[in-house]
Amino acid sequence: MIPALIAFLVVSSSLGLVLSVPLIPDSGHRPVSNQTFTAYKEIQKLRRINAYLKKINKPAVKTIQSPDGDFIDCVLSHLQPAFDHPELRGQKPLDPPERPRGHNWTEAVRESLQLWTDSGESCPEGTVPIRRTAEKDILRASSIRNYGRKLRRNVRRDSTGNGHEHAVLFVNGEQYYGAKANLNVWAPRVTNEYEFSLSQIWIISGSFGNDLNTIEAGWQVSPDLYGDNYPRFFTYWTTDAYQATGCYNLLCSGFVQTNNKIAIGAAISPRSSYNGRQFDIGLMVWKDPKHGNWWLEFGSGLLVGYWPAFLFSHLRSHANMIQFGGEIVNTRSSGFHTSTQMGSGHFAGEGFGKAAYFRNLQIVDWDNNLLPLTNLHLLADHSNCYDIRQGRNSVWGTYFYYGGPGRNVRCP
Repeated sequence: MIPALIAFLVVSSSLGLVLSVPLIPDSGHRPVSNQTFTAYKEIQKLRRINAYLKKINKPAVKTIQSPDGDFIDCVLSHLQPAFDHPELRGQKPLDPPERPRGHNWTEAVRESLQLWTDSGESCPEGTVPIRRTAEKDILRASSIRNYGRKLRRNVRRDSTGNGHEHAVLFVNGEQYYGAKANLNVWAPRVTNEYEFSLSQIWIISGSFGNDLNTIEAGWQVSPDLYGDNYPRFFTYWTTDAYQATGCYNLLCSGFVQTNNKIAIGAAISPRSSYNGRQFDIGLMVWKDPKHGNWWLEFGSGLLVGYWPAFLFSHLRSHANMIQFGGEIVNTRSSGFHTSTQMGSGHFAGEGFGKAAYFRNLQIVDWDNNLLPLTNLHLLADHSNCYDIRQGRNSVWGTYFYYGGPGRNVRCP
């Protein structure tokens, strides 16, 4: 049906050009020739989108529908997007690595950490759950090329002026081989479809120029990427400062998933409530001393998968900075600061049950040991909009509260 329609449109368009009859708009409508050309462009765009969807959405042995409308496809492990990469083609996921010393973990009992698992449905052994990408997801992006990517920007640790604002704790000045923390999960309000609010761990190496390498994991609310306001578990990587390499989740060849219980990009459940129940997730990223790959653990001991070392330049060796905290995008679309919230939407000074937190912050050293942080720094790009306060005790170790409401009387 579509090829026949395209042929008809091409012939119609050609005839219009040959006849060279000037078409005068009637009652403000566009000329017929312009409408024909626009329809042809739309059909070509949809064909490109469908070709991309066919590439990124792998054949499923089972599909589970989530209460939030997502479709989770159970894909055979060796058919996941990572194995489209030339250096991984024909391979299978690696066996689990040795975890860092000092990490007390247990093989997780059944945890319901995501909405799609609430029904009790699960993906079979030998498969990985992948959130299906829909046509509407790509149509929200500015282009297929930009879908699933952070748009290139001038990357600086202090990102004032480029629309990205942070409230973070970071360590630098040494060689780092991983990081671990528990992240408090909320559903902050995002007031513009082109903005987001996230909380994450950054593993960083290189300079803050074109050679920046990062591995990122956490939760985010991103209407542009997901089409809703649910907090979702996400990953990201880049090896050239967000220019041409890397992507969110499994939207390109890179991250290799090894787990059949967690869907990257799927909504997290439950969430914290103001003055109510608090919920947090454990995250750890570390470099396997044996093979050099960077592994990701989620929750209570669930190995999600790994970023192969060959993806990176500087991170092939080690990280030179670890960062924990929140980030939002401020588009100033209405001419003033955004009201997009970070964390719970409340300032750090409100404390437990009201402000969002990170707790039990640790780093991994060269010998695969988990250690407490030393020589740490705090940074809030605009502390009247979003701030951060750090503390330490015997139960939470190093921790901090962070976040804020965005626009307010002190943040115009």
